[in-house]
Amino acid sequence: MNQPVKLTKLALGLSVATVSLAACQQEPAKNDGAATTTTSEASEKIGDVVYVNADTLLANYELFKDVRTRLQAQATKAESDLKTKATAFEREVGQYQQRAATMSQDQRAVTEQRLARKQQEIANLNQSESNRLMTQESEEQKKIYDKVEAYLEQYSKDKGYKMVLSYSRGNSAILYSDSTLDITQEVLKGLNEAYAKEKEAPKAEAKTEEKKK
Repeated sequence: MNQPVKLTKLALGLSVATVSLAACQQEPAKNDGAATTTTSEASEKIGDVVYVNADTLLANYELFKDVRTRLQAQATKAESDLKTKATAFEREVGQYQQRAATMSQDQRAVTEQRLARKQQEIANLNQSESNRLMTQESEEQKKIYDKVEAYLEQYSKDKGYKMVLSYSRGNSAILYSDSTLDITQEVLKGLNEAYAKEKEAPKAEAKTEEKKK
């Protein structure tokens, strides 16, 4: 029999989220005696590219925490239900084994067929619950990614950034970056504030409807 359903780890891959990449392409410098780029100008160009620490973002984004808690609760319930069914099935098998010697051949055949069907039903339920949870996890992951991406796009437009990179320790193409380019805390603050408003909106609507009654 298959093992009870387990929740797969919810991981959001914040791959590179870019805004107006074409704008990053600078024309080659012309060697026509013009003044070279000043340190200040270079700093401004470097400032067009910033990064977000994906590990920190996920660890502290309240939406991600709520989704993870909800999925874990669903997985725990599904596992508990499957264990209950599996335990009941094992009890039936044990009872059959105790009575098998006193049963006719036809009775044994009928009982064994019924138990085989029940075992298959439990296995199918296990698989369907696993698939359901993985599908839901994937959908929730996409929603989180879309929210982060949409926020970063608007945030970058407001700040004038041309590119937002994602940094994750041990899984990143960024080997070194100046800490002044790290906008994680600002982004995290904005995302959590936006999510807090989303959570409060239904409550405010409910209060408004209650006052109308």
